[in-house]
Amino acid sequence: MTVESVPVLKPPVRTWRERSFDILLWGGIIVLLVVAFGPAEISRLPRLFSNSENMRQFGGEFLRPDFTHWRTYVGQMWLTIQIALWGTGLAIIMAIPLGLLAARNITPAFIQLPMRRLLDLVRSVPDLVLGTIFIVAVGLGPFAGVMALAINTAGVLAKLFSEAVESIDRGPVEGVRATGAAKLHEIVWGVIPQVAPLWTSYALYRFESNSRSATVLGLIGAGGIGYLLFEALNTFSYSQVSAIAIIIVVAVSAIDMLSQAIRSRLL
Repeated sequence: MTVESVPVLKPPVRTWRERSFDILLWGGIIVLLVVAFGPAEISRLPRLFSNSENMRQFGGEFLRPDFTHWRTYVGQMWLTIQIALWGTGLAIIMAIPLGLLAARNITPAFIQLPMRRLLDLVRSVPDLVLGTIFIVAVGLGPFAGVMALAINTAGVLAKLFSEAVESIDRGPVEGVRATGAAKLHEIVWGVIPQVAPLWTSYALYRFESNSRSATVLGLIGAGGIGYLLFEALNTFSYSQVSAIAIIIVVAVSAIDMLSQAIRSRLL
């Protein structure tokens, strides 16, 4: 084949309608940023540098972490991880049937649409609100944190699970159906094997996220290292805050590396 005969590939030409949509989209985002400039108080950004003395004092204490009570910190961090583990585990148990019911390619619309709205409602309630509700119901302690994480995470995972189901290859499902199998068998043998690796990846990611969220729930008395962090902040013990923060970072980083190693073998 000569050089002259090689076809020249031209870049795709976008229509004016496609370009106008992009202009409207990005223009709208810029307009929203401008409108939100005042309410978000972005004008206070220079104060980060004008109050440098306060920041210097805070930074000086923060750079001298106090690990005097490190055993307590590590114990409470381990409790936080256990809260996240149980919260994620219960969420997965709830999210599997909810995700299947919310998938439009395997569930009738009269079930799928209300289920989607229910998941929207569950996801919209913050963890702290759910934690407060469960603290009122069962009292202070880790169980309230477990249930708060479980409910919120179930809503998130169910949405992700349903979207994974909606993107499956219909071939294996049709093959199972051709054998005369029931609907449940189609799901077990045709759907689950395709989405299991992706579901596992989503669950691992949410466990990482819940390890951080469980720390915040400790601020309202739902157990874990968050309570110690809240106490240290209230007493301006920034050296202790630094030590607690370091332990949290190390623990979350270790969970992240373990999760990545597991995901790399699954996907």
